Amino acid sequence: MNVSESELVFGEVVRRLLETIDRRELTVFARIDHAGAARQAGLELADEELVIFGNPRAGTPLMQGDPRSGIELPLRILVWRAGTGAQIGYLDPRELARRYDVDQHQATLEAMAKLLGDIVAEAVA
Repeated sequence: MNVSESELVFGEVVRRLLETIDRRELTVFARIDHAGAARQAGLELADEELVIFGNPRAGTPLMQGDPRSGIELPLRILVWRAGTGAQIGYLDPRELARRYDVDQHQATLEAMAKLLGDIVAEAVA
């Protein structure tokens, strides 16, 4: 997992992440509040949220190449509280080429990896 740290508080990193995704005209498909779900179950968990987002024009060809890749798409970024700041991480999409028959989409995987790195850099700055 690629992980970056931020001195910004958790909520600010999530806000900046969502703004960055929106500025790039990507679609947020889901937000999963792990800590909120834990609280509802009577458990404690530090703030942690998963943002699932992407662009169907980029991800669909991968799934057409190998439908199994749909288990890992759309893209995901996880933000969690770490001390007084936050950490943000994602899995490198280029790894999909090792697990699925999507080698013909190497340029797309490279673009996705760059996009994730750029989005995270903006969110933690």
